[in-house]
Amino acid sequence: MIIGLGNPGERYIKTRHNIGFMVVDQFASRLGTVCNTRKFQSLFSKGMLESEGVALLKPQTFMNVSGVAVKEAIGMYKCVLQDLMVICDDLDLPLGKIRIKRGGGSGGHRGLVSIATHLGSADFPRLRVGIGRPSAGNPRDYVLSPFSKEEEVALAEVLEKACQALHMWILEGIDVCMNKFN
Repeated sequence: MIIGLGNPGERYIKTRHNIGFMVVDQFASRLGTVCNTRKFQSLFSKGMLESEGVALLKPQTFMNVSGVAVKEAIGMYKCVLQDLMVICDDLDLPLGKIRIKRGGGSGGHRGLVSIATHLGSADFPRLRVGIGRPSAGNPRDYVLSPFSKEEEVALAEVLEKACQALHMWILEGIDVCMNKFN
C-alpha cells in the first residue's frame, strides 16, 4: 500500500505539502489508474505492477490527521507495516532529493506522527521527498505555497525519481531501494 500525504481541496493542489499526493498521482498514472474512488476517507485506487497488487491512497482527512484514514485502510486490507510506504514532504532535504527509511521518527512531520499514533507504531517505511527549507519566513507558509516556475524542472525530476524508487521498493525490496536512492 502506497500512501501519499497532503491536504484535500483545490487550495492545496500544487503546494509543497502535497508532494506526497503528486507522487501518488504520477505513480498511479504509470499503473494505468487514477486515485478517484472515495474509500477509507481517502481517494483510492488499485493497480498492478508486474504480478504485484498495489493499493494507492491519498487521505482526505488533512495532513495532521492522516492516521485516521490510514488505519481504516490498513484494517480493511490487513496490510503489515512493512508493506506500507508513506510518502511525505521534507523541509530538511533540498528539492530534488529523496530519502527512503525503514521506519523511525517523524522528524516533526505531523502527518507521520498521526499515522504512527493511529497504528501504534512508527515502524513503517517512508519516502521523504525534499522540498527545501525557506531562507526566511514561516515554514508553515512555505509548505503551503506552490512551487515556483524555476522549481518546476526540479519538481518533475524528483517526482520521476520517487516513482522509480517506489517501483524498485515493490519489486526488489526496501534494502535494494535504500542502497540505490539514499
